Amino acid sequence: MQVKKLIQNITNTIIERSVCKRAAYLEKLKYIQNNHPPKEKLPCGNIAHSVAACTGATKNTLIKDSNINIGIVSAYNDMLSAHQPFKHYPKLIKDNLRKLGSTAQYAGGVPAMCDGVTQGQPGMEISLFSRDVIAMSTAVALSHNTFDGVICLGVCDKIVPGQIMGALSFGHLPTLFIPSGPMTSGINNAQKAKTRQLYAEGGVTRKELLDCEMKSYHSPGTCTFYGTANTNQLVLEVMGLMLPGAAFINPNTPFRQMMTKQASWQIHKLCKEQQPLGIGYMINEKTIVNAIVALLATGGSTNHTIHLIAIAAAAGIIINWSDIALLSDKVPLLVRVYPNGQADINHFQAAGGVAFLIDQLLKGGYLHEDVKTVIGSGLSAYAKEPYIKQGKVYYRKALEKSLDENILCPIDKPFTATGGIRVLEGNLGRCVIKVSAVDKKYFKLKAPAMIFESQQAFTEAFHNEKICHDSIIVVRQQGPSANGMPELHQLTPLLTLLQLRGLKVALITDGRMSGASGKVPAAIQLHPEAVKGGNIAKLVTGDVIEIDISQNSLNANVDFEKRTITMQINQYPTILGADLFSVFREKTNHAELGASISNG
Repeated sequence: MQVKKLIQNITNTIIERSVCKRAAYLEKLKYIQNNHPPKEKLPCGNIAHSVAACTGATKNTLIKDSNINIGIVSAYNDMLSAHQPFKHYPKLIKDNLRKLGSTAQYAGGVPAMCDGVTQGQPGMEISLFSRDVIAMSTAVALSHNTFDGVICLGVCDKIVPGQIMGALSFGHLPTLFIPSGPMTSGINNAQKAKTRQLYAEGGVTRKELLDCEMKSYHSPGTCTFYGTANTNQLVLEVMGLMLPGAAFINPNTPFRQMMTKQASWQIHKLCKEQQPLGIGYMINEKTIVNAIVALLATGGSTNHTIHLIAIAAAAGIIINWSDIALLSDKVPLLVRVYPNGQADINHFQAAGGVAFLIDQLLKGGYLHEDVKTVIGSGLSAYAKEPYIKQGKVYYRKALEKSLDENILCPIDKPFTATGGIRVLEGNLGRCVIKVSAVDKKYFKLKAPAMIFESQQAFTEAFHNEKICHDSIIVVRQQGPSANGMPELHQLTPLLTLLQLRGLKVALITDGRMSGASGKVPAAIQLHPEAVKGGNIAKLVTGDVIEIDISQNSLNANVDFEKRTITMQINQYPTILGADLFSVFREKTNHAELGASISNG
């Protein structure tokens, strides 16, 4: 009962804080519905343009006033494993809607880049910005005003948040997400991590490293560790934006195909209702709180401390890191999937999956059950798992007991009593830190700083054996206004090696680390960022910094009033498209406001 009261109190605070912006957003949706003609009232020339490329039968159906027409917004491309399976989805969706006497049109594509490909490369500098581009692209795809509902096909890091933000700009339309699912399990995570560490030390060749990586990432589907892509899918399911049990079914299987068919039928059903529920009404303050709880209970990607704020803002809801911190103090950690454990997402699914997780969180009072979902009922319907019988999808109750409590544990026996994300604050600013994989003996560290202006500079210092004592590694000029706030995942194996050598090390950065951050304390997404005049810009090598995770504090033993900024601002080259994003670097707000150009 106390838990339910706490969750409700935090929700009420968000509701009160958001009252003006939420009201303005809902008023905008009403205006759109009342003042923009539905497709059957469009001028004839507009309609003719929208159906000109269709075949006779489809064309005749499309022009009927009673027809339900679904717009498909897809992140398909054939170079990225998670999005390659979407190639055949539009035809499958169209074929199934045709059986119901309705239609679907491929409304538009959105870009889908992979942080796994761009890690440590210049392309990573536009990764975070791609989210807002995807939001805009989704809005462009839906701008023709000829759709009664929307299906979004997307999986990975910035794609799903961007599609949600774009769909919320057309929030009067019912919207359903269909994933592709994770690839089957490859080489185990312990072996993968070990090989990476050996390569960093020169213990294996590049060919051996490549062989290991290709055994890890080996087939269509999302990567199997619990990074941003799989956090996206789990959070989407808890938000009720996809079918129950849809997140983690492997691609190109009869089960996945049947779930995609079921999703196309469900969006049709949503649109046929007398008052179809648009995504802007479906996502409310309770939905957002449920998403945060799911993030914390699973030790999910720190990227969502940015994305959820931007998604909420797109729906007129204001959340911040303090809300996340308050929830993290009470939400237990129920999941251990790499990098928080050695299991992968397929093992999580086999142990009981999202249905078991939701069931346990509902029993503990951590989730709002009374929310709207794409299947038209409350969240308890998501505490069920799908199965196929005689060519149809049916649902049964979630498992009563986890099949592996080392991966997925019950609410009364959590791995830890608190969630996996903390907010640190002090004279250096505010930042987040993921602690679900950090040993408590590293929760407090006081050490001299070593200052770097790039991850390449740190890597060079590491290989030249210049880091030989306990250190707080500071990598600055990595924020949105500096270079697009890239993920600094290249640092992870090197920092881990330093820790394994017996050194106490931690990282402070105004950049990101994502769901791949691991055992080394990493205080990330610091704001104010260096190039905006944050105190991180005034640090020099040798300054003593203290991180105390138990006290949620981050401070430097420096009188910043007497310091001036002496660092040289990095002049980043305008290569690989970065020059096209100069307006983003100028206008994007800081991480706690969602690192977006469209809110705050």
